[in-house]
This record gives sequence, structure tokens and C-alpha cells, in this order.
Amino acid sequence: MLERTPSYLLHSANSSSNSPSDSPSERQRPSPAPDEVLLDAYSHAVTSVVDGIGPAVVRVEPQVSRRMAGMGSGVIISPDGLLLTNSHVMQGARDAMVTGPDGRAIHAQTIGDDPDTDLALLRASGGGLPFATLGNSKLLKRGQIAIAIGNPLGFESTVTAGVVSALGRSLRAKSGRLIDDVIQTDAALNPGNSGGPLVATSGEVVGINTAVIMGAQGICFAVASNTASFVVTELIRHGRVRRASIGVAGQTVPLPRRVAYAAGLPLSAGVAIAAVEPDSPATRAAIEQGDVVLALDGEPVGGIDDLVRLLNGDRIGQVVTLTILRRGEMQTLPVTPVERRTLNGR
Repeated sequence: MLERTPSYLLHSANSSSNSPSDSPSERQRPSPAPDEVLLDAYSHAVTSVVDGIGPAVVRVEPQVSRRMAGMGSGVIISPDGLLLTNSHVMQGARDAMVTGPDGRAIHAQTIGDDPDTDLALLRASGGGLPFATLGNSKLLKRGQIAIAIGNPLGFESTVTAGVVSALGRSLRAKSGRLIDDVIQTDAALNPGNSGGPLVATSGEVVGINTAVIMGAQGICFAVASNTASFVVTELIRHGRVRRASIGVAGQTVPLPRRVAYAAGLPLSAGVAIAAVEPDSPATRAAIEQGDVVLALDGEPVGGIDDLVRLLNGDRIGQVVTLTILRRGEMQTLPVTPVERRTLNGR
């Protein structure tokens, strides 16, 4: 009768056998280091985005009297040639020459320009153009990879990468108005990057690069894609971005703590009315010079920028309620904003 060899002895014998899979060369082959795997994944993410988005990024050269009047970057966002760039790149020009990575130059015309968000919308001639998709910038998180593509200092199709450093920043446009919901990134930007896309690893455009803090390193800004989507819609529908006005000039002033407490608002400042335009909504609402605006429709107004932000296009022609402080007493006044007109009438 044969005795059965215990299983642990069989296992021991098999482990010590010289099987082909246990050859010295196999045992000595090093496994990839974790850092190398991560680096390969990072490189793949960036190169995939560049391959997908790169063809839609163009050089933008505004034309004045058929002469080049500057240079920046832009990104095509639809197959019929809609193109986003910065307002400060176009400088009011109605025409531009745009050149893609393949060297093909095509003509583009301005559809609309919004200096208050530093965005301009153009349409490039021709169809079937490569294009990128505007993503949802509300899904961004700090530390997320951010990739910038553009033409810094005239070096075409340059790619830089970094991370989203901060969200919800405010940046003052050349018009003097604050641009809200600005993305801060440390992806290297230089003059010429303006108007180019900031892209997430999903392959969607999450921002339009707009500004660099000169003398600083790694502090760059992009207008969020959700702001860009709103501006594009407004410019297509109306040729301008509609904003409301009540016809006042004001300045930010500090408030006594007791006033904020009485108003039930988290305020340390308000907006003092310095002037009221004649025949304006403010005049019709009996707003007076010296009144201090504390809230609009219950939303705190802690400074002139808050008032400008709250007077958006949705409030044109709609009755709103201003909470004001007049000679030590709080009052509420109904006012109906009208559309604000810019200096050039657009």
C-alpha cells in the first residue's frame, strides 16, 4: 500500500524545483518603480490632451487696416469656426488672421467683444475645423492637473502643465469691472498665451488664459469655462453681454457694526451713492445722494463690486428691492433696472 505524501511536503518540493518560470533571469528582472508608473501615467494624460486639443488652438493676429495689430492665442470651440480669445488680444479690431498648427491661415471676424470678462468671440471662415469642447469649470478641484496650450512670446503650439492652484478668484478687467470665478494656475504662461485654452485631463477646456502676474512665478489666471459659455451665449444672441444698471455712481464705505447687526446682514461695508443720473431708474425710485446701499433683493452689498455683480442681465426690467441706510434709518425702495450701455453703445 502506497502512502500518500503530505500536501505540505509536495508544496515544499515544488517550490524548490527549477521550473522555467523561476529561472535566475526572471527572478532578477526588476518590477517598475511606483514613481515611474505614475510618471508614465502623467505623461500619457498630458500628451493625450495635447493630441486631442492641439489642432484647435490657433495663433490670433488682429488686423487693423490690413496690418497686424498684435498677437495672441485662441481656441476653436465649434466645427463652424466659433473661436474664443481675449478681448485685450483683439483690442477692438473687427478682423483677425488665425493660423493653426498646420500653418494654414484663415480669416476671422469678431461676433462680439466683452471687455468686462476679457473675452471676445470670433468666427473663422471655413467649415469642418478641428474644435475643442467647453467643459464645466464647477467640477474643478484644487490640485487637479491643468494644461495650457498657446503661443507664448511667439513660440507656436507651446504646451505647459501644472495644477489648479485656486478657484473662485476675482480679477479686475481693463474695463474696471471684476471678473468673478477666475481660475488660478501655476501652468507657465507668458505674453502670447492670452486667449489660449486651459485644459483638464478630461480633454475639455476649463478656462481661457487671460493674465500673468508680472514679477511673480507660478501665479497665472484663466477665465472659467462656465463664464465663457455664458458670454458666448449672450454674444450669439444679442451681440453683447447684457447687464443691468440703476444709474448711480457709488463708492465703498465702512459700516458701523451696529448698522450691520440691525440689518441682519454680514457686512462691514456698504455702497454710498455719490451721484444719481438724471432720468434714471434711481431717480424714479427716489434714491438720493448720500444713501448707503446695504442689500439688493436681500443679498448683501458689501462693496461696489457686489452691486455691479448683482445687477446682471436677468434683472433688466425686473423690479428689485434695495435696502438702504438714509440719515440713520433703514428703508427699502423698489427700483427697476435698465440695460447698461457701454461707452461705444454696444
